[in-house]
Amino acid sequence: MTDAVRVCAVTDVTPGTARRVEVGGVPVCLARIGDDFHAIGDVCSHGEFSLSEGPVWVDDCTVECPKHGSAFSLTTGEPTSLPATRPVPVFGVRVEGDDVYVEAP
Repeated sequence: MTDAVRVCAVTDVTPGTARRVEVGGVPVCLARIGDDFHAIGDVCSHGEFSLSEGPVWVDDCTVECPKHGSAFSLTTGEPTSLPATRPVPVFGVRVEGDDVYVEAP
């Protein structure tokens, strides 16, 4: 992964939650499912609300927009429920030691 930026420590994101980070000025929703980290665009493609403020659904690896309830796959960025119909970007993530890095857009 080239041009990755350190965004936080592993311990900064509790499993089953998300937090907003910025990579190159772009808002990113960084979510943790167990020991795995996922990064997608933080802005809902339907209503432009912060996805990182919504609940993370561990069973189906999605995050839900807190405003209108659209859910997005944390692995593909595709919407899995309406009203959103457009995907959000997906970013590469890696963990090195105690640090989490996200690929710059």
